[in-house]
Amino acid sequence: MTTPNTPDNPTTGAAVPPGPAGVPSLPSQTQSAAGSPTVVVGTYPDYAQAQKAVDTLSDNKFPVERTAIIGTELRLVENVLGRLTTGRAALAGAASGAWFGLFVGLLFGLFSDSGWFGVILVCLLIGAAWGAVFGAIAHAATGGRRDFASRSSIQAGQYAVVTDAEVADQARQLLVQLNWQASGAQ
Repeated sequence: MTTPNTPDNPTTGAAVPPGPAGVPSLPSQTQSAAGSPTVVVGTYPDYAQAQKAVDTLSDNKFPVERTAIIGTELRLVENVLGRLTTGRAALAGAASGAWFGLFVGLLFGLFSDSGWFGVILVCLLIGAAWGAVFGAIAHAATGGRRDFASRSSIQAGQYAVVTDAEVADQARQLLVQLNWQASGAQ
């Protein structure tokens, strides 16, 4: 059962509840920068396939400036790389400190009258030492609350290719041809 002025969700058939800013827009009802409504012309399980679809549109002289790839069903994925000990934190700090020391050493070495290589080496070693100290202290300050190293990324569950409503039929026809060609049908 839907209420007046509330669009239905096409996937579930349920009414979309109004949010703090009013009724949310569904992907097929979003507005482009020019103000014209956009239409979903294809959905893909990964970005590479959505990109291939837009590339095919471009290869067929479609006005791709009227196209967008929208990732939906976003999730944060954190891949654990390994255990983080005080020694590893100090080693990581030493590496970043060495890079900073190398940068400072290069600056001092450019304007030094004495052995520039010695200046660079001393700055690199001092930077590595201070980096190791600060890395170990920073890790110890967490009190064991985060004893692992990780890398985070945002991933989408699916990708929708959308175009302006005026050119949506043309885009669909080109994408249907792409799907037939990919399957080997003629």
